[in-house]
Amino acid sequence: MTTHTPPSHSANTAENSSLFYVIFISAVAAIGGFLFGFDSGVINGTVSALGNAFTSSSVATGFNVASVLLGCAVGALAAGPLADKFGRRAIMIITAIIFAISAFGSGISESSAEFIFYRLFGGLGIGAASVLAPAYIAEVAPPALRGRLATLQQLAIVLGLFAAFLSNYLIADAAGSAQNILMLDIAAWRWMFWAELVPAILFLVGVLFIPESPRYLVAQGKVADAKTVFSKISNDNVAAQISDVKSSLQSDKKPSIRDLFIDGSKKVHPIVWAGVALSVFQQFVGINVVFYYGSELWQAAGFDESQSLFINVLAGTTNIVSTFIAIALVDKIGRKPLLLVGSVGMFISLSALTYIFGSAGLDEAGKLALSDNMGTFALIMANLFVVFFGLSWGPVVWVLLGEMFNNRIRGAALAVAASAQWIANFAITMTFPIMLANIGLAGAYGFYALSALISIFFVAKYITETRGKTLESM
Repeated sequence: MTTHTPPSHSANTAENSSLFYVIFISAVAAIGGFLFGFDSGVINGTVSALGNAFTSSSVATGFNVASVLLGCAVGALAAGPLADKFGRRAIMIITAIIFAISAFGSGISESSAEFIFYRLFGGLGIGAASVLAPAYIAEVAPPALRGRLATLQQLAIVLGLFAAFLSNYLIADAAGSAQNILMLDIAAWRWMFWAELVPAILFLVGVLFIPESPRYLVAQGKVADAKTVFSKISNDNVAAQISDVKSSLQSDKKPSIRDLFIDGSKKVHPIVWAGVALSVFQQFVGINVVFYYGSELWQAAGFDESQSLFINVLAGTTNIVSTFIAIALVDKIGRKPLLLVGSVGMFISLSALTYIFGSAGLDEAGKLALSDNMGTFALIMANLFVVFFGLSWGPVVWVLLGEMFNNRIRGAALAVAASAQWIANFAITMTFPIMLANIGLAGAYGFYALSALISIFFVAKYITETRGKTLESM
């Protein structure tokens, strides 16, 4: 008697194969996010060493840290249109090369000007990665899994941050300080930047093995190629998917920055403003002050360099754990509820930090003198802030930016929103040393707490839930 494989078994096998393939190509794209996180976080352990190596003032040191963000803004703004013209994959390859050049150049720099040049150049890669990874993942992921797969971007970012914090801590510990010599008569802080060469090369190799976005292929009229990719990433009717994408692209019209404006007017579509506001609020709560200046921040609060670098590692670990919470919840309870919970939690924890730093006295060196209890309370509140950000505004903003815009404007709108994010990031990063010197930690954290409070009302009124919707229905 001949037995036949039940159709359901074959269907399950095909479905699993498609799922594993989508996870693989999404994970490769997310390596760009890892580099984004690593490149952003590596500066954290080098701020003091850079100031001494280049004899920088507080304002110049702030620009050494923040300069990368100007490159990020340009990279984000350019990546969308370039990806719409040349493809997501091609621009990701260029991005990987930019990361490698920047990492090497930052480590060999002998002056602030040279260092800033390589950091600005690296910023182009970070900005491009911030646009390309969420756009690519959103375009290859099935609707039911898109939220969780899109959070791979944020998971990769926080893993990159953690890797940078950990490598900085280990390198500084081995050398005794970021300023000391580590190997080959070379200062430890230079090795901190060169560590990024490993993931940059891995990203370059990985991108060579992933396909182009099928939605980009349809937009370019390469329907046969799009069918091939759709057949690998989904078990749904390929012809129907092609038809849906064509309809959403409004015939054969190719994406353009002009699509961001309401037809026949100079007014920008409200959805674009919503994306810009999401990006700005994500930065104005001050999360990157913790990630860029963590070492300086905790030294200002009375901890030594080794303790401060270890606290960075602790914050990075907390960020990873909270991101996994977001991955588990984003497709179950939705994007908007997570943002609201995060905003409330950040406001409470930031307000507590404002009180702690505002009520602390000063030691003989002019640094904050926190009692043991208040120091512990500050650490708890700081990590609670990271938790609420990590389960909400960190990953969810990238999920929304990857999916809230329709196919016709996604590339251009994502570029504008991400560019706005980097400009806001630059403003916050550049002003922190100035705020620290003039109004102290309490004043700075008071501003971040106010931003978190305003974000509650913004989300409640202007953000629409996107959970479970297809990209074509946006």
